[in-house]
Amino acid sequence: MTASPHVVVCDDEPDVRDAVAEYLERNGYAVTTADAGPALRTLIDAQPVDVVILDIRMPGEDGLSLARYLREHSNVAIIMLTGSAEIIDKVVGLEVGADDYVAKPVDLRELLARVKAVLRRTSGQEPARGDHLGPHIAQFGTCRLDLETHKLLDAIGTDIAITPMEFQLLKVFADNRGRTLNRDQLLELAHDRGWDPFDRSIDIRISRLRKKIESDPSKPQVIKTIRGVGYLYS
Repeated sequence: MTASPHVVVCDDEPDVRDAVAEYLERNGYAVTTADAGPALRTLIDAQPVDVVILDIRMPGEDGLSLARYLREHSNVAIIMLTGSAEIIDKVVGLEVGADDYVAKPVDLRELLARVKAVLRRTSGQEPARGDHLGPHIAQFGTCRLDLETHKLLDAIGTDIAITPMEFQLLKVFADNRGRTLNRDQLLELAHDRGWDPFDRSIDIRISRLRKKIESDPSKPQVIKTIRGVGYLYS
């Protein structure tokens, strides 16, 4: 029998923590709760975790600091809980490596959909398509993306740290080589999210990826900007 995905809910508000945990458990997930950074760090070090649902605004060590720690020490998927009006929180959360965000007050159905989406992206169940070097490899400049192991490797085969969402975005480009994709298409294909004129998550992630795959990120040659249209993986 396949084990249920393990989700950790980290929030300093007991009502939110318990409501989210109960809802996810009813939908088949194994859930552990944490009230702050120390408890979360202990959990991450002690057992496998698939997704962390992390509140940004917590006393003591805030969610952004914890997200940065998680991204530096693991490949766990991270969903941030943000204030509905705090656009800057969403932007910074994505910049430090979060995979997605849900606004407070939390809509439990939306949160469940987000959890399912990030798990789909990290499960490796979707078949690879496109023009690859070998059945499971896509070339990005001097780097190689392994579509089976979800790893990005540099020219000498050393792992380059990428988030699950960054992997999914690279996979979408690999599947659409030579085709210009606009933000709407990228959000739909890579993030399961409709377009919003204020949603800059695609631009943020592409900027982060260029620092990893381009020889000169200020003059990108692998993922090019097509002004007024979108992005092109050439």
